[in-house]
Amino acid sequence: MRESEPEQRTWSGETPSGTVDTTENENILEMRNIAKAFPGVVANDHIDFDLRAGEIHSILGENGAGKTTLMNILYGLYRMDEGEILINGKQVSIESPRDAVSLGISMIHQFFTLVPGLPVIENVILGQEPTKGPFLDLKRAEKEVLELEGRFNLEVDLQAKPEQLTVGQKQKVEILKALYQGAKILVMDEPTSVLMPHEKEELMKTLRQMTAEGALSIIFITHKLPEAIAASDRITILRKGRKVDTVEAGKVNQKTLARKMVGREVLFRIAKSETEKGGKALEVRGLKAIDDTGKQTLKGVSLYVLEGEILGIAGVSGNGQEELVDVIMGLRPATAGEVLVKGRDTTNSSPGKIRGLGVGYIPEDRLGRGILSDMSLGENLVLGAHKKRPFAHRWLLPFENRWFTNQDQIHDHADSLIVEYGIDAPSPGKRARKLSGGNIQKLILAREFSMDFNILIADKPTSGLDVGSQEHIRRKLLEERERGKAILLISEDLDEITMMSDRIAVMYEGRIVSIVPVEETTKEEIGKMITGATRKEHPAVA
Repeated sequence: MRESEPEQRTWSGETPSGTVDTTENENILEMRNIAKAFPGVVANDHIDFDLRAGEIHSILGENGAGKTTLMNILYGLYRMDEGEILINGKQVSIESPRDAVSLGISMIHQFFTLVPGLPVIENVILGQEPTKGPFLDLKRAEKEVLELEGRFNLEVDLQAKPEQLTVGQKQKVEILKALYQGAKILVMDEPTSVLMPHEKEELMKTLRQMTAEGALSIIFITHKLPEAIAASDRITILRKGRKVDTVEAGKVNQKTLARKMVGREVLFRIAKSETEKGGKALEVRGLKAIDDTGKQTLKGVSLYVLEGEILGIAGVSGNGQEELVDVIMGLRPATAGEVLVKGRDTTNSSPGKIRGLGVGYIPEDRLGRGILSDMSLGENLVLGAHKKRPFAHRWLLPFENRWFTNQDQIHDHADSLIVEYGIDAPSPGKRARKLSGGNIQKLILAREFSMDFNILIADKPTSGLDVGSQEHIRRKLLEERERGKAILLISEDLDEITMMSDRIAVMYEGRIVSIVPVEETTKEEIGKMITGATRKEHPAVA
């Protein structure tokens, strides 16, 4: 890839220059010696944590490090086994979220908890409804919520239903709800994981304004290093359930944080060797498709992926990437065009048929498409191969009964993958739905990489993973490339796209605007193309 001007790696391109000086501020929250264990897992091993008035304090750690568990204790969702919690110097008992809210503590979870069908205004005031005599005083509620919207730039249509809102707007509603409840301490669990870049910038401006005005002190759970540095006043690092350190955000860099977080040096860039390219493993010609609302979102997409190649799809979310993957995998019908797998027409074929042709799939929607949540971790790790040896007894296969599977082989297979991919689970028998989001992603990756595929559709494979896990997954992708596998990589991370790809296809408004060899472009050029500012024609365009 051509070199461009060096840039400082900060989340959203902004430094924390507007942060609040909290060095003299008193602690409004102290968590002392907090311990919590689940069967087979010590989630929190005697952790100390404090929060100062008017600061943003990030909790940084790998997937499964104990970040969310610690905050679930603070919010009353879990009960600690040992330890104590102090608010403004006084010990408190938090047995439920109701107790937490009464103490001025609110939590916005990674997956929002808005009630479908209820208008925004009713979601905001739910549980704190103002009354006028025996009746709901909705006029007063709207006035109070509108004041909060204006004060903190959180404008949302109060009559809209959650299903009509964007992800960023839903998050604004969750913040409004916390403010309306009178929160003084706001816990945000991976708040940027589902946001688009401009929404992340808006969120950070809002959080800075709220802390600067003294309205809130914020605990920011994340595993993203640039985000932790740029967003925070202080950062507490957890590793394997233990506190490693608390540092001032302005005095550390990503390399130092990664070492503390993972316990070893982490490579942010991985060298990519030359590979011998083969024929076209996957080809798409003139593909068109509509989204769930009936709007045409694929407008004649053509591309191909060679054996031994990674073709990266770059673009801002919502420009047709989701529909492209769906059509390739047989999850959405094409209205025109064709999909070829190893020269075989698979247009509008079933997902099972496409998978049977050696196409692996890492979906963006982990819960909806990646796992069967009520099945065990071990069973999820053999999905797609569960009817074959060694995971099933051949003579019993026609009966399609789970009890005829070879459980010993499934458990042995799962045990090895749990270790190799660092999945935080006590045993292969644990239900998949009980895993954290990051560990579900590791489960899916472990399953797909352990299968014999020729083509891999990898849709944001490192999203939601910590830096150590990202490095591991990227190495695995490059290893498969060196083995001659064809990989279609979809990512919104320009560093990842430019580091991993041989060629980059840029999508904008349902079209491929350019396909360029990675060595003939820069990250800045790709950044301009994904916003539609420029396009770069090249003979490599399919």
